[in-house]
Parts: sequence; structure tokens; C-alpha cells
Amino acid sequence: MGDTHSTGSRKGFVSAVRTVVIKLGTQLLSDAQGRLDIPFIGSIARQVAELRRRGIQVTIVSSGAVGAGLRELNIPKRPTDLAKLQAVAAVGQRRLMDVWGEAFEPYALPVAQLLLTRDDIDSRTRFLNLRNTVHAVHELGAVPIINENDTVSTDEMVRITFGDNDILAAMVTHAIRANLLVLMTVVDGLLDAGGQPVRLVESIDHARALIRPEKSALGKGGMDSKLRAARTVTESGEAMIVAHGRMDDLLPRLLDGEELGTLFVPAQKKRSSRTRWIGSVQPVGSVTVDEGCARALVERNKSLLPAGVVCVNGQFSRGDVISIVAPDGQTIARGLSNYDSLDVEKIRGKKSAEVRTTFKDSVVYDEVVHRDNLVVG
Repeated sequence: MGDTHSTGSRKGFVSAVRTVVIKLGTQLLSDAQGRLDIPFIGSIARQVAELRRRGIQVTIVSSGAVGAGLRELNIPKRPTDLAKLQAVAAVGQRRLMDVWGEAFEPYALPVAQLLLTRDDIDSRTRFLNLRNTVHAVHELGAVPIINENDTVSTDEMVRITFGDNDILAAMVTHAIRANLLVLMTVVDGLLDAGGQPVRLVESIDHARALIRPEKSALGKGGMDSKLRAARTVTESGEAMIVAHGRMDDLLPRLLDGEELGTLFVPAQKKRSSRTRWIGSVQPVGSVTVDEGCARALVERNKSLLPAGVVCVNGQFSRGDVISIVAPDGQTIARGLSNYDSLDVEKIRGKKSAEVRTTFKDSVVYDEVVHRDNLVVG
């Protein structure tokens, strides 16, 4: 971490940006009374209109549905009953979109609502359709506004929940292959032990030591979720910035290269669309590998062979995304499995010749996961 980078200044990272995802949290969108801050949302619309005038496409990930619903229904606190909470979100989502629509009216920009669940990312077809829809919305001259579908997503249903909109924003960045993700929050980026903002982060692992555990009363995310989003985005070769959303003209200033917030430096190599999707999907099961196999995967970009597998965890089908776990329990990669879990159990630890003998009347793959379908990290 530091204030410089060998490949150029911050302006160098943002000068070529043409597609941006911005995420606004509940606390940022709320006034002192906890209501939607309509003048502030209007200022965001003005900034987005300015970026569009520069030829930059902006996709918005907006929290705030539950908070808006509480105020609309005059309910003093967040319900604990799941059905009531989802009903509050349903009422609030309509109000949230009303406010966004009114904010963009002075700039003659229509808004489009997209509500997503985890399954919209985990399904390859729906993942690609999300990209096509967002691109079409931009082509029609409208602004896409995305939120998690809180009316059907639940913490109990892990397969269809993102947990917070920082992660959702990272997934959207993946899906539309945006150049930059801006997480707009209520602090001036990642803060060091002395409370001073760190302007540039090159290592997520080093940055993690600086996390402060506090979360806002309204939001579900914290700086930890922002670091998880940063890892997702930067490892795919795109940049991310965390910045205080209440700064005057924040978005145009960021795109001008001003040293605001914390810039997370992208990896030099960009991932393909396919491997971005693999890196986004919720794994169905996992396999544990031996130490030599783990090194081959991480250090030499090798395929996962049956000989290196020591344990199969969970049930999965051929073509599912699975996690690959090192002997110390750390997840080191994920990828598309060529076999279902029962077949991996049959061939784990075996050499290729033994695998062919095991499945002599079937189509046989030398790899459990081919390196082309493997994402390390």
C-alpha cells in the first residue's frame, strides 16, 4: 500500500474508464431522521448525468428499500418476522424507485428497475441475460438501478442471498464487465490505525489488518464486505474505489483522477467472461486436495487431477461449480467439475490409467477440473 504505483498515477487508472457501477448504502441514502434523503439523491442524479455527458455509462446499485418501507408504513423498527420484513421491502422498493425516477426527471433520463437474487448470478444463462439487459437499458438512454430482491431473498435461503449490496455490486460489475466499481459510503475510504484514509491498496491481505469492525445501524455491510468486494473485482482486472458519498461532486472528481477515498488496484491480467462467472458463483460442494496438488494449482496454473483429491465434501453434479480446498482448510480455487460427487469419490487419489479402467464404458476426463475452467484465489 502507498500513494504511488509502478504503472502510473490514479489518473492513469481512471482515464480509460467508460463503464462504472456505483453502489449507495442505506445509511448514505438516509437523512438524520432515517428517511430517504431526496435532495442528496437528486445530487447523485446530477453527477450521473454529468458522467453520461462525458460518454461514461453508469449503473446504480441502490440499497434503501427496507428503510423506505419503514418510513412509508410508519413502522418504528425493522420487523423480525420474515414475511413482514419482505412486505416492508416490497412497499419500500416502490418508494425508492419513485425517488430515483423523480431525481432523474430534470435530466430527461428514464430509470429501469432490476431486482436480483443469488440465482440470477449462479445461473450462467441468467448471468449473461443480466448483462444483455443492462446494456440494452443503456442503449435506450435509461439508467439501470439494481437492488437485491429482498421480497424473496432470505438469510435462511443461503443459495439466493448476497448478504449485502457490496457483494451484489461486485457481481454486477462482473456481469456487465464494468471498468470501475465505486462503493459510496459514509467514511473516506479504508482507514489506517490512526484513522487516516489509505489512498491506494495493492494487497487486500495487507489491507485486511486495517479493518475496523463497526457497522452502521441501518446497513448490513461493513468494511469487511467492501474488502471482499474489492478482492472479487480487482482479481478480475478491474478497479474499485471506496469513498465518502457526501463529498461535493464526488463522481466527476473521481473520474478526473482526484485523490479521494481508497483506490484498490486491479490485477494486471483481466479474466475472461467465463472465468468471471465461475468466480462469482456460489459453489455447490468442495474437494480437498493434497499439498502438492495445491501448489500445482496455485503456482503453476495446472488442472485438478483425480490423483490430488483426498476428500469430497457435499453433493454436486457434473458441470457444477465447486470449491477446491487446501490441506489447511483454506479455499484456494473454484471451478467447473467434470464429474459428479459420487464419481469423484470413486476416482480420488487415482492415476489417469486407473480412472480410465474405472469408467471403461463411459466418457472419461483426465481432469476433475480443467485449468480453463479454474479460477485460483
